[in-house]
Amino acid sequence: MEEKSTKTKYSRKKKNTSSAFNALTEAQKIAFAPFTFQVVAAMLEFGIFKSLNKQPKTKEQISKDCNISRYTVDTLFDAAVCAGLIKGNQDGIFSNTKLAEAFLFDEMTRVNFNFMKDICYIGAHELTESFRTGKPLGLQKHYFNSPTIYSELTKMTPQMQKSWYEFDHHYSDDCFDEVLKIIFEKQPDTICDIGGNTGKFEKACLEYSSDCNIVMVDLPENIEETKKAFDTPRCSFVAANILSDEKLNFEKTPNAFFMSQFLDCFSREQILFILNKVADASDNNTRIYILEPFIDNQIFEGAAYSLSHISLYFTCMANGCSKMYNEADMREIIDKSKLKINKAYYNIGKYDYTLLECIKK
Repeated sequence: MEEKSTKTKYSRKKKNTSSAFNALTEAQKIAFAPFTFQVVAAMLEFGIFKSLNKQPKTKEQISKDCNISRYTVDTLFDAAVCAGLIKGNQDGIFSNTKLAEAFLFDEMTRVNFNFMKDICYIGAHELTESFRTGKPLGLQKHYFNSPTIYSELTKMTPQMQKSWYEFDHHYSDDCFDEVLKIIFEKQPDTICDIGGNTGKFEKACLEYSSDCNIVMVDLPENIEETKKAFDTPRCSFVAANILSDEKLNFEKTPNAFFMSQFLDCFSREQILFILNKVADASDNNTRIYILEPFIDNQIFEGAAYSLSHISLYFTCMANGCSKMYNEADMREIIDKSKLKINKAYYNIGKYDYTLLECIKK
C-alpha cells in the first residue's frame, strides 16, 4: 500500500492575470504555432478527429482504431489538449471540442487549412526575404523558378492544384448569383471576364442568359487548359498577359468587363495599369465590375484576420508584390485611373464581397 506523504503538494496559484501575463501566454502560442498547425494536420491525416467524432475513446482505443503507436497518441494528445482541440475526463476518455469539429465540418476552415498546408506552409519560411527582394521566394526556392505562381498552376501536383482551386473558388463562386443579377440589369450581350481561371463564371453566365456572349482573358497556359471544357460559340478565349503593352482588342467592344478577385493579384502600380488598359478597351456605355473581399468591409473578425494573412501568400508564394486590399485603397487607385466609380454594392455573398461598378471618366 502506498504511503501517503505528510507534505502538501505545491500548487502555483494563478495570481497574475495582468495583460502582460496574458500576453506572454499568447506569445508562446505564436512561438509554437507551426507545431500546432502540424498537430492538426497529423490528427486529420491519422483520422483521430474522425474517430473521436464517432465516439469518445481512450488513448489505447485511439491507438488501435487509427493504427498508430501509443507514443504518437500520447505526444499528439498532450499538444492537442493544450491547444483546445480535444478534452479528456477523469476516466481517461477523450472527445473533440468545437474547435476540432471546425476542421472536420466547416468548409471554409477546411479550404483555408488545406491551402496553407499544400501551397503556403513551406514557402512561408521565405516571407522576410520576399519582402526584402520583392520576389515570391517561397515559390521560387521550393517549387518553381517563375516570377509568379499563375503560369505554373497547370504544373502543380494534383494535391496542390486541388487545394489552390478549392481555395480560389470557395469564396467568389458564392457571389455569382447576386453579381449576375446586377450585371444583367443592363442587358449586356457581350461580357469580358479577365482572369477567369477554370471558367466557372463563364459557365454561370451561359446558364444565366441564353443570349449573352462571353470572352475569357487569361494567361496562355490557363486558356489552353480551360477551353477544353467549353464547346459553344458563345464563349471565346483570349490568351494574353494583362500586364503586356499590347492593347485589348475585341471584334466588338464588350458591354461589361468583370474582374473577380483578380486585382488583388497585382501591386498598386499594376492595378492602375490594368484599369487604364481596360478603360482604353471600353466605350462610354461599358460597365467595369470589380469584385473583391475588401478587408475593411468584413463583418466578422475571423474574415478580416484571414484576408490580412492571405496577403502574405501573395508576398512569398504568388508574386511578391500584391495583397488583399481595403476598399479605401482600391478607391484611391481607381481615382488615379481613367475610370470612376459609378455605384458600389456591399455584403454580396456570405463572405461580404464588394462589387464596384465603374465607367470611363
